[in-house]
Amino acid sequence: MEADRWIDRVGAQRTHLVELGELASVEDELRALARALQEAQSAQAPVRDAYETATKEAERLRTRAKDLEATLSASTANARELTALQRELEHVRELLERADDTELELLLALEPLDNSIVDIKTRAQPAAQRRGELRDEITQLQASLDEELTSLRASRDELALAVEPTLLARYSVAFARVGTSGAAQVDAGRCDGCRIALSPLDFDRWKALAPGPLMNCPECGRLLLP
Repeated sequence: MEADRWIDRVGAQRTHLVELGELASVEDELRALARALQEAQSAQAPVRDAYETATKEAERLRTRAKDLEATLSASTANARELTALQRELEHVRELLERADDTELELLLALEPLDNSIVDIKTRAQPAAQRRGELRDEITQLQASLDEELTSLRASRDELALAVEPTLLARYSVAFARVGTSGAAQVDAGRCDGCRIALSPLDFDRWKALAPGPLMNCPECGRLLLP
C-alpha cells in the first residue's frame, strides 16, 4: 500500500511540476506576442510596399529631371524643342515634389509600425530564452523522477512477492478499480483512501474482524487494514 502510494505521489509530482505551470504561462505569452507580431506585420506590409513604390517613383523622376537638365544645358536645339524640354522638366519637377511628399508621409506612417514590430520582438526574446531554460529544467527533473519511479516500482515488485497470493489477488482487483493503492487504513472511522466515513455497522464489523481476514471498504473497495 505505501509503495503504491509513493509511486502515485512521485508520478503526480512528475506531471505537476511548478516549472510546467510556468512553461505553460510563458508559452501563452509567446503565442500572444506571435499573434501581435503577425497583426503588426500585416499592418506594416501594405505601408512598406507603398513606401518602396513611392521611393522608386521619386528616384525615377529625379533621374529624369537630371537628364532633362543636362539636355537643356547642352542642347543646341531650336526654341520650340527647348520650350518642350523646359515644360517637361517643370512637369517632372512637380511630379517629383508630390512623390517626395508622398514618400515622406509614408515614411512617417511606417516608422511607428516598424517600432511596434521591434518592440514585440524585443519583448519576446526573454520569454523565448526562459522557455528554453524551463524545457531543460523539466527534462532534467522528469528524468530524475523517472529514475525514482523505476526504483520504487522495483521495490514494490519485491514487496508483492512476499504477499500471500489470494490476498495479493484481492489487492490487485481493488488497485485496478481505484488506482493509487489497493488498501487503506481506517482513520477516525473513515477509509483514508476514499475519505468516506464507514457506517456504524460497517465500522463495528471492521473492528470485530479477527486477525488475518481483511474487509473491503464498502465505498471504494480497498482492503481495510487493521
